[in-house]
Amino acid sequence: MTVDTAGVNVGALMTTLRDRIETQLGAVLENAAPAQASRLEEAMRYSVLGGGKRLRAILVYAAGQALAADDAALDAPAVALELIHAYSLVHDDLPCMDDDDLRRGRPTCHRAFDEATALLAGDALQTLAFEVLAGTGQPRAAEMVATLARCAGRAGMAGGQALDLDAVGRQLDVEALMAIHHHKTGALIEAALSLGALAAPSVQPVHLQALSEYARAIGLAFQIQDDILDVTGSTEVLGKTQGADALRDKPTYPALLGLEEAQRRARALLDQALAALTPLGERGETLAAIARYMIERDH
Repeated sequence: MTVDTAGVNVGALMTTLRDRIETQLGAVLENAAPAQASRLEEAMRYSVLGGGKRLRAILVYAAGQALAADDAALDAPAVALELIHAYSLVHDDLPCMDDDDLRRGRPTCHRAFDEATALLAGDALQTLAFEVLAGTGQPRAAEMVATLARCAGRAGMAGGQALDLDAVGRQLDVEALMAIHHHKTGALIEAALSLGALAAPSVQPVHLQALSEYARAIGLAFQIQDDILDVTGSTEVLGKTQGADALRDKPTYPALLGLEEAQRRARALLDQALAALTPLGERGETLAAIARYMIERDH
């Protein structure tokens, strides 16, 4: 990925922000009160510092920057969101959930350690996220905590995962599948945009509405692209087992709509996301470039 919308070099931008969040995550894990068991500490670091796109953290920075927030004010929200995402992946990969062996090109946490340690590592990462966010001292810290809790909990990501598990082996229509992914994947993406905005010194309701509409569109587009890559990608590039959804008989957009229609819907959602950014004007250029990346990526 090189130059994108309005001359934004999205590759360079994402590398810069990814380097920043990696540094911040390392510092938080280094400076937090150590785990009582060294194996738990190792599992937490393994799960958080094992690479990844860091897309949710990048969206926190991009949303905040669009509304004139300082990067320093965005560090804690970005870290908290990545810790929640890491915990969710550890738990999703467990045998009682998706039973995956590979994540980000490496053995999943429960394979590298053991199932009980992975469960505890996920628990500890989740609580650390709220510790980091509550300790920011920012004026809207309480609202940030409430936003992240809502998006990660039963009305958001956790609820979506429950719906996803219940859907295995069942015939779903597209609307039901969209509901699953709005919660399972889209909720944390919505949290990213909201947390970035809440860290800004002043934000208008019209901007919050624009970011919410943008988040809903790219959240669904991101999941559709994931489903497409599960069909068209390779294990080596994806960093996880290609074709795993089909093996588990999970409903996906290509399975319900066909590959070409799934690709068309992802493009239509991109158009919706770009239109939603209109109230931000030129300040939305970075978010527009990231939206394009999300459906053009190969992993």
